[in-house]
Amino acid sequence: MQIRKFLGWMATLTALSAALGSIPAGAQAAPSAYGPGSSVWVGTEFSNMSASFPYQSGQRLGGVGAFIDFDPNHYLGLEGDARWLKFGGFEGSTETSYLVGPKAFFLQRRRFRPYGKLLIGAGKIHYPFAIGDATYFALAPGAGTEYRLSHRWRLRVEYEYQMWLSSPGYANEPNHELTPNGFQIGVMYGILR
Repeated sequence: MQIRKFLGWMATLTALSAALGSIPAGAQAAPSAYGPGSSVWVGTEFSNMSASFPYQSGQRLGGVGAFIDFDPNHYLGLEGDARWLKFGGFEGSTETSYLVGPKAFFLQRRRFRPYGKLLIGAGKIHYPFAIGDATYFALAPGAGTEYRLSHRWRLRVEYEYQMWLSSPGYANEPNHELTPNGFQIGVMYGILR
């Protein structure tokens, strides 16, 4: 008799389990966390660069810049930046650049995100003494690091070496390509995270 009751309970539990197992279960409606996804950052920076003009003068230019970074993942990005170096030029000379290119992050630790980049675009110089203006193809490798201040704010420091290909020298001086180079410090804000 007891075996018959036990088998009856087992059959009932088995049938109930089978019935409940066929109902779809919805335990968690949305993921509790996401891995590193794409992000968009905008920022502004101050630049202090060796002007590379006049040749071997040590002349430095200061100015401001704006940039936008699109990072499709945690290791690669795409940067576009514009820089206007208007202060401290030789006899009113100024330099401007508009660059875009890839960026790679490596050796990331805690709040620091070091990176390397290779940008291409245009470099424009306003020569002194009303000589005129010229625009050249620019290649600009650089390296720096981002420091996370908060979820949406970062500080960045970088060094960039621009090579303005096919740029001429200056009259009565050796022919050389212009190579503006120097440091930038800036702040960036995450508009899409």
